[in-house]
Amino acid sequence: MSYNIAIDGPAGAGKSTIAKAVAKKEKLIYVDTGAMYRAMALFMLRQAVDLQNREEIIEKCREAHITIGYDGDIQVVYLNGENVNGLLRTEETGNAASVVSSIPEVREKLLELQRSLAAGNDCIMDGRDIGTCVLPGAQLKIYLTADSLVRARRRFDELAARGEVCDLEKIRADIEERDYRDMHREVSPLKRAEDAVTVDTSKMTADEVIAEVVRLCRERHPGSE
Repeated sequence: MSYNIAIDGPAGAGKSTIAKAVAKKEKLIYVDTGAMYRAMALFMLRQAVDLQNREEIIEKCREAHITIGYDGDIQVVYLNGENVNGLLRTEETGNAASVVSSIPEVREKLLELQRSLAAGNDCIMDGRDIGTCVLPGAQLKIYLTADSLVRARRRFDELAARGEVCDLEKIRADIEERDYRDMHREVSPLKRAEDAVTVDTSKMTADEVIAEVVRLCRERHPGSE
């Protein structure tokens, strides 16, 4: 039986950064479900789909073929055969992903691939509904969170480091809007699984968070170190 770790939490909590680092330390496959939804969002943006038109999104999502591969230990997301890793981290794509991921037909399209990856591999998977919906039987569930201003500052610093002009308050407003949308969607809303361990990263460094998740992993899975 494969060993699975589910990490859920709001936008900007550091889920992907932490999950990648823990995967490397614990020799796990890393599955970034958010990147899969971002790839779907990228497809919608490229097709100039009206994101307010639910039926158009449902119709178009049938044309998007999204798969995951690995280049060494790096996850590669393919959209209709194209490696789109370098195109997924824009604010526009992130906000669009929050919209398309709320639609059941889109989620169903990607759910089977996510569960198949987890069934065949010891893995760590992050997203919004991993512990509650995608992998309810995961041996370790973590709810990773942080204050919205802290998350906005992290995102601001990330964008500024790339030379992008950005506004901290707008980023914070966007994050809080996404939180509300993710927590109140009808299908698989963002929420803490009852058996999840909450890790608030607001006052923690990335190294401290990684160490805590590794500790929890080894506590639940003796012999993994």
